[in-house]
Amino acid sequence: MAIVVQKYGGSSVADADKIRAVAQRVMETQKAGHQVTVVVSAMGDTTDDLLTLAKKVATNPERRELDMLLSVGERISMALLSMAIRELGGDAISFTGSQAGIVTNDRHIDARIIEVRPFRVQDELSRGKIVIIAGYQGVSYRKEITTLGRGGSDTTAVAMAAALDAEWCEICSDVDGVYSADPRVVPAAKRIPTMAYEEMQEMAEAGAKVLNAQAVEFAKERGIAIYARATKQAPPGAEEPTDSTVVRKFGPNVPGRVVGVASEKDLFLLNATSGADAVLELLDELSVVGKQLHVATSGDGANSLAMVISRENLHDEARLRAKLQEKFGDTVKLEDGIGAVSVVGTGITTNYKNLRAGSAALATHGVLGISTSRFRITWLVPLAGVDDAVRRLHATFLEAEGEVVP
Repeated sequence: MAIVVQKYGGSSVADADKIRAVAQRVMETQKAGHQVTVVVSAMGDTTDDLLTLAKKVATNPERRELDMLLSVGERISMALLSMAIRELGGDAISFTGSQAGIVTNDRHIDARIIEVRPFRVQDELSRGKIVIIAGYQGVSYRKEITTLGRGGSDTTAVAMAAALDAEWCEICSDVDGVYSADPRVVPAAKRIPTMAYEEMQEMAEAGAKVLNAQAVEFAKERGIAIYARATKQAPPGAEEPTDSTVVRKFGPNVPGRVVGVASEKDLFLLNATSGADAVLELLDELSVVGKQLHVATSGDGANSLAMVISRENLHDEARLRAKLQEKFGDTVKLEDGIGAVSVVGTGITTNYKNLRAGSAALATHGVLGISTSRFRITWLVPLAGVDDAVRRLHATFLEAEGEVVP
């Protein structure tokens, strides 16, 4: 019997009726001849509610204690789903991340998985049980409870699929795959049937919420196919499904062609006119993770720095601002009210055609900066103009081109 891993997001387990529906779907998967491991997120907005509660009792909650609190949400989901499966006549057992063998580094709030030891999971699967695992969490090598950051349940699922040598990993949510843009912003957005790992990873890094970037990284390392599907859809059968998005090694997309547009809101732009090393040392001290980092050395040897930071990943903004002012004064500025829009596709930066076309489309948007990677071009724009920028880029690169993939 092949092992499969399914992950259900918070919207899929938001209430008792939805949990019962998921239990039925899981049972159908097992009856189709699979050994099933299920990873669950916290119910609905539980994680956000717990974070809000924490900030009502503490201005700057300590990161370790936040992990102890936030990890509770997934434990509720796993226990309830296990009960629901048993009520349907199935045999299920639930595990926390640590019980399932998810070992992380020693960071809190945004830990990374360094090893999976799935011995207990394998034992229970061999006994014919459905194994339910709390996503988003693990245990550090120091035996501390850790959480994996936003989207961490995806990472749990794919890492477990890799450790179990699963046939496939199914990421289930309230949408039926990855779209060329957020359909709520761009009504003309279309579902992308197949994507390469690198394209999906860049979409996730650029703000697309369907899959987590670290999860795609795990899948890429082990060659595991990821199916992004709606919970209401039937599990994949013998034939390749055509009603979802599959992420695998080779996508069919034409090199040089944009396949999707993603965006992020509520970003900070940190600018330091000198002392880049000292600024980075402070950011490490405060566990502040940034991206799109640019360091330049002037003729006198001074290092300037520019970095994008997401407010979503910044749990202690007031302290960061105070420390920057105390140590660097006006030489370091943290500007907010900024967003980012990105286009993604294989080979889109092999020349400057796509960059020029995108910049022309955003000529009236007050572009604040541009960065590129092998698969992505990103424009920083004022926050108020993000959605319109997404629509303009989608119209330029995708609507004018017809179908998203050939």
